[in-house]
Amino acid sequence: MSISSDEVNFLVYRYLQESGFSHSAFTFGIESHISQSNINGALVPPAALISIIQKGLQYVEAEVSINEDGTLFDGRPIESLSLIDAVMPDVVQTRQQAYREKLAHQQQAAGAGSASGTQGPQPGSTKNGEGGTAANGEENGAHALANHHADMMEVDRNVAIPQNKAMVLRGHESEVFICAWNPVNDLLASGSGDSTARIWNLSENGTGSSTQLVLRHCIREGGQDVPSNKDVTSLDWNSEGTLLATGSYDGFARIWTKDGDLASTLGQHKGPIFALKWNKKGNFILSAGVDKTTIIWDAHTGEAKQQFPFHSAPALDVDWQSNNTFASCSTDMCIHVCKLGQDRPVKTFQGHTSVHIIDWSPHVSLSSPLHLYQIWSMKQDSCVHDLQAHSKEIYTIKWSPTGPGTNNPNANLMLASASFDSTVRLWDVERGVCIHTLTRHQEPVYSVAFSPDGRHLASGSFDKCVHIWNTQTGALVHSYRGTGGIFEVCWNATGDKVGASASDGSVSHQPPLHGQELFS
Repeated sequence: MSISSDEVNFLVYRYLQESGFSHSAFTFGIESHISQSNINGALVPPAALISIIQKGLQYVEAEVSINEDGTLFDGRPIESLSLIDAVMPDVVQTRQQAYREKLAHQQQAAGAGSASGTQGPQPGSTKNGEGGTAANGEENGAHALANHHADMMEVDRNVAIPQNKAMVLRGHESEVFICAWNPVNDLLASGSGDSTARIWNLSENGTGSSTQLVLRHCIREGGQDVPSNKDVTSLDWNSEGTLLATGSYDGFARIWTKDGDLASTLGQHKGPIFALKWNKKGNFILSAGVDKTTIIWDAHTGEAKQQFPFHSAPALDVDWQSNNTFASCSTDMCIHVCKLGQDRPVKTFQGHTSVHIIDWSPHVSLSSPLHLYQIWSMKQDSCVHDLQAHSKEIYTIKWSPTGPGTNNPNANLMLASASFDSTVRLWDVERGVCIHTLTRHQEPVYSVAFSPDGRHLASGSFDKCVHIWNTQTGALVHSYRGTGGIFEVCWNATGDKVGASASDGSVSHQPPLHGQELFS
């Protein structure tokens, strides 16, 4: 057996990334010199650390369950140990002793029964002609569980998108963290840990194929361009669909044409870029970085128009309110509303914990790494709603494209929140109440996205599933199971395709399914 600290550190680093702790992963990666290791991350499968831990836990369970002669205590393995129990010697020894004593009592009882010529009830035996139920109820419970799973499988079969109706796009050599549809053309952009972004042309897929443009993120070293070997962390199309902006862990933002040509490199941040967005007009790009600043860039010249150094900790997310006003959030618990040309924030909101996600609609909505989210309004200093939303951390939030000022003014405004508790919740924002809790995922939910008309919601989870929900009823309408944990889901502009990016390096999209209710 050979274990090196570099290998352990790499698996911990990947676990932090896959669990959504990108900022902790960055810090740990720097301190443990991950970039200097010789490990090829593309060859390491997703959830590798968890897989190894599970195998170790199974070994401890086997160690407790097996007699010295190789037989199982009581003829079956020990009940599952928790991870903490497994690393506590006293707990393991106590379990072993308890099983030995139980086995001794059973042997004594069996001997007494044989001597008296009697026989105890057998598994599966009946009493007074009733039943077929074991004395401990396990047989009946097992049937009930099996029937429950059968029912769930039947439901899943009714809503499942067949594999031959989905297109899986391969080419990335590492996890694909993000994806975004072009707002005009049938192009899907993706960003990966292999230090590339890609533009997939799906308008040429009459034969079931697609073309891809590879956008390599390089840096200058020794007078030549070399791969940065850093994750592409963010990407966003301009409103006209002519330009794609990307942000990277190498500290640079880049602007690309839809044909894959590098138009500009934006290089004023002093560390990784965590978020990046175009304004609606398409003349400015906004970025947020680990250097505690946000920057507005001139998209035409590639020059920084203004840098905003107001946060005291890394800036994690940004969102535009108008073409020259935006909000930013940080681990410093502050939300700054800033305007181009002003050297102080227009308004500052003080949260009660670090804020990781910001999404601006009629109000400013924020999500923290705790189990709650807050909604703020420019009209007041205190938050409008402070809601305990989930039993575990919230990973992302999204406003619906509905309500006054949208293309769907007669539909109610909603907010969707996705959590590590494997659920998605839909909220009536005005009343501050949960309308629906969507519970079909089995693993943390990393992404949600509303359809352009707001009638449906896509959710993506590390259980490899993309679910499509009816936002009015909360019903599961369609479901697609991919080949890797889902990091991002997105709708195209016409609402007839859902794109998804995954941990195994795949990108997929699911087209309309025979004109069913989803796309009617």
